[in-house]
Amino acid sequence: MPPTQQPESMRAGIAALSGYAIWGLSPIFYKLLGFASASEIVLHRAVWSVPTLLLVIWAGRNWTAVVSAFTRPRVLGLLLVSALLIAANWWTFIFAVNEGRVLEVSLGYFINPLMNVAVGLVVFREKLGPWRFAAIGLALIGVINQIVSVGHLPLLALFLAVTFTAYGYIRKTIAVDGRVGMLVETLIIAVPSIVVLGFIQAGGEGHFTHGPVNALLLILTGPMTVAPLLLFIIGARGLNMATIGILQFVAPTLQFAIAVAYGETFTPAHAVTFGFIWAGLACFTVSMLRRSKKEVAA
Repeated sequence: MPPTQQPESMRAGIAALSGYAIWGLSPIFYKLLGFASASEIVLHRAVWSVPTLLLVIWAGRNWTAVVSAFTRPRVLGLLLVSALLIAANWWTFIFAVNEGRVLEVSLGYFINPLMNVAVGLVVFREKLGPWRFAAIGLALIGVINQIVSVGHLPLLALFLAVTFTAYGYIRKTIAVDGRVGMLVETLIIAVPSIVVLGFIQAGGEGHFTHGPVNALLLILTGPMTVAPLLLFIIGARGLNMATIGILQFVAPTLQFAIAVAYGETFTPAHAVTFGFIWAGLACFTVSMLRRSKKEVAA
């Protein structure tokens, strides 16, 4: 790598790593919001993300792109679908954290990259090669073990993986800047969220007015949502896909550590499930590194 590119690559790496670290450590923050329901937190998360994103758009002078997104029916329709998917993902994530099921969150985000591989096979008819087939096979064995040994299908983990994979697929098909797309998505969710929050507060069931600490924590859900995404965007622009692919394991690894630290149940059966998932991820990493080397050589 030329010397002039090294600082840029380092900055991108630090940004991406910071974004994934925030995602991974975020259950600690959301556990502080245990006084509110998952639904109320998601509503506030949508509302308070808007001013944060408006500042980002203002700094980048991207108002023309925002107006363009709202005037293109196909783009707006796809962003509506992606908004619903990410809202469902947010709710499930916060529900799991509030219920002390961070281990399932971790499992879901470990499964996510392998599900992306499966989408590539089914939707894009990609030739996966032996390493990626092995990755999918090992992940499938892990899920089957969860059903047989633990006694239930990891529905929460699979729902997180499915919604985030579908969200990523849809966003990949939309020709719009990531920051602009997220602002439009958030506005779509925020408008009805404000109305619902108004009813919740009027009915005395809201927690925003229950002291300054509660209000501050609910407001901070906005920056906590936007900051890691922006850091990821910065990192993705300066790093190759192989590096990004490996860094994405940082978040679920931290979530896994948090689950263990908070004393969630982790049986030998869980260890076998995670063992197969991690083995699949190892195969996935090998395939990415091999593909990256071939691209460099070409």
